[in-house]
Amino acid sequence: MLYSMFKKLPLALIAATILVASVDHSSSTWAGTCASNCGAKPLQFTPGQRIRLEVINNTSNLVELERIQGAKPIRIQPKQKLLFPQQDGSQPNMSLVFWDETGAPLQAVVSKPNFGTLRVEFRPTWRYPGDRSLYILDDGRINIL
Repeated sequence: MLYSMFKKLPLALIAATILVASVDHSSSTWAGTCASNCGAKPLQFTPGQRIRLEVINNTSNLVELERIQGAKPIRIQPKQKLLFPQQDGSQPNMSLVFWDETGAPLQAVVSKPNFGTLRVEFRPTWRYPGDRSLYILDDGRINIL
């Protein structure tokens, strides 16, 4: 019995080798360093840096913006651009909440057009519920939720 099992073992090994060798490896994944393809660097400011906030409504609807710290909502007309005074980057995390007056989902696209400006563009999106808030963290990072 043991002899017949050892007799079949080479046949099984040959069959497995042929099967593995015949598999097409054209979609193999190659490892690379982050430097070769790591995507865009996240947007960040230097902690303590004064930041000017520029908000642009690139939708066809009215967008409202509210600072969590108790200020009244600010209404931003379609295609309107607002500039807010520079904020001290070392203050506690600054939060902004925004929404489309009609309830349509929004996409907040952030950019850094120059050293001390954070630009936030509101655009329409099909992704529901869309973006609803922006956090400027005291360590200089920008989060959109």
